[in-house]
Formats: sequence, C-alpha cells, structure tokens
Amino acid sequence: MSLDSPLSFAHGPQWRNRMILAPLTNLQSGDDGVLSDDEYRWLVRRGDGGFGMVMTCAAYVRDDGHTFTGQLGVAGPAHLPGLRRLAAGLAATGAVSTLQLQHGGRRGDRALTSRLVAPWDDPDKGATALTTEGVERVIADFAASAALVEEAGFDGVEIHGAHGYLLSQFLDVRSNQRTDRYGGSTENRFRVIHETVAAVRAATGPDFQVGLRLSPERYGVPLVEGRALIAEVLAEGAIDYLDLSLWDAFKQPYEAEHHGKSLLDHFTDLPRGQVRLGAAGKILSAAQAAEVLERGADFAVIGTGAIIHHDFARRAAGDLGFVAEPQPFPAQRLRDESVGPAFLEYLSTNWDDFVLAD
Repeated sequence: MSLDSPLSFAHGPQWRNRMILAPLTNLQSGDDGVLSDDEYRWLVRRGDGGFGMVMTCAAYVRDDGHTFTGQLGVAGPAHLPGLRRLAAGLAATGAVSTLQLQHGGRRGDRALTSRLVAPWDDPDKGATALTTEGVERVIADFAASAALVEEAGFDGVEIHGAHGYLLSQFLDVRSNQRTDRYGGSTENRFRVIHETVAAVRAATGPDFQVGLRLSPERYGVPLVEGRALIAEVLAEGAIDYLDLSLWDAFKQPYEAEHHGKSLLDHFTDLPRGQVRLGAAGKILSAAQAAEVLERGADFAVIGTGAIIHHDFARRAAGDLGFVAEPQPFPAQRLRDESVGPAFLEYLSTNWDDFVLAD
C-alpha cells in the first residue's frame, strides 16, 4: 500500500490518498464561532495541497462546550452560511471535507460560556455535573450538529472523544464515579461513546462519513481500557474510521508494563472489518507516513507537517525522501503557507521553537 493509493469506506466518498489534515486548533474564526476568511484560506489551501481529506479544527456543538477564543462553531443556524462556504471551497479542491464535532466539558472557557458542564461536579473548574437527561441532550446535540454539517455540504464528521474533552471525560476511571448508566463500570463509562456514534449515524444519510478520534491512553484511561474500547468500536462497525491521537505515532506506551512494542502496535492487530484505522503524532516526513501504513494503519494524520507545508501530502506522495523543513521559521514563511495572524500568534505563544521573532 502506497501513500498515494485511494482509500474507500463503507459510507461516503473515497479519499484520493492516505494522508489527511489533522484537526488543528488555530483560533482563527470569530468569537461567535462563525467561519473567518483566515480559517477558510487555511483549510482550502490544504485541500489545494493534495490532502486526501481535510478536517476542520474541533468545532463546538453547543455554547457550553465553547473551549477556545476563535474556535469554529457548529451549534446552530448562525454557523450554517460559513460552513456551506467552506464545504464548497474544499469540494472544489478535490479533497474530502470533514468537520470535527467537539464539546469542551470541564475544559471549556468560562469567558466564552455562562456555565461549564462535566460528568462530575468540579468546583475547581466551576463545572457542574450533567444529569442523566443532560447527558442525553449532549448526545442529541452532537447528532443535531452532524445533521447541520451534512446540510452544509460536508462529506462527513469526526466525533472528538479524545484529549480530555467532554466525551473523553466520561472515560476517566479516576473521576467518573457517576451512579447512573454513564459512570462507574467500564461498560457505563464507555456508553457515551457508543451512543454518540449511534446518534450521529442515525441523524445523517447513508453516504455521510462518520469518524471517531480517541486518546488510547492517559486522560484517566489505562491502556488496557483504551484497547478494550477501541476493540468494541471497531467490532461494532458503526464508524467509517478511527483516528488514534497518539501525540507521537512511534512512541512506547506511557505505562511501563506495556513497553516492548509501540503504542500504535497495540491496536493494529485488532479486527476492524470495514473500519479504517489512522494514527496521528509527529509524522514529519514521507518515510514516517509510509511507516505508519507499513505497521498496519490505513492512513496517516498530518499536523505540524501540514502547517509547515500546505502541500505536504502532494510532496510526500511524489517523493518518499521528502522531509518537512526544520523549525523554527520566520513569521513570513508561515504567512506564505496561509497561516493567519491569530494562528501565528498561537504558534508563537504556545511553542517556543516554531516562530522566529520578527
């Protein structure tokens, strides 16, 4: 299997190659979640750069899930015109278009929302526990947002169940001691993932693609539980692909007792039927992307490399020796890659080795 070979799915269009744009936080849209010109240019440029699928940043599905200033929203009709524009712009590039659905939970921003919710009361964060009916409403809101995304003309959505955001918080064995059907036992803590996937699938059409992103370890998820959940969602077959957020696609597991093979290798042996499996984390060269495939994944998720080179996918598909340029970069170098001012500031503030001072 080569990087430029197409990838087909049980639902929705095939991807033209095995490299997709990671859902990168970029803070470029309006405070009201409406798509900005900068975010439009950033994403469409990656479609022009040859990625098989282009995914948005995490987009909040309702106001109490708003997590970042400048975060894209998919919380209601006010967001629809911008989403339509983006879906059309990506379609014109030949890339499959996907929007990532997210709710911040206890990691939301109190400056952006009047309340924070979580699986449990968290006074330190100012978050209150969702009732059982409240959890059901969140699941319904993920489904409603997916339907809005389909109405806008996107090819699919990815459900964000990783990184300690709301859906991931339900998986936390340390803190989710709810006494209803969404907490306590492993089965109950996993339930919100299965029900959200089912609701999104039911709310969208047969040609709409549904993916899921999970963190298979940490965030209160022991590796043995991460593997068990992933085995379940693969066997269930309701999603079209699973996006493993590993932070480093080549690293050993965090827990020492699971050392001896890479974190990715703990999942590629699981039966997956028609579900495709991808991995993200420090994939900065064509050879590394190809290695992810050689080790049993179906696609590679490109983050930093796609910031550096809008055409990373095209270059990697054409040259197995291609390696992303090393950091740091002058700000103008990144502006030339359609990184807008807010994204540039975010990169400058959060990574001390990405942007050179002007």
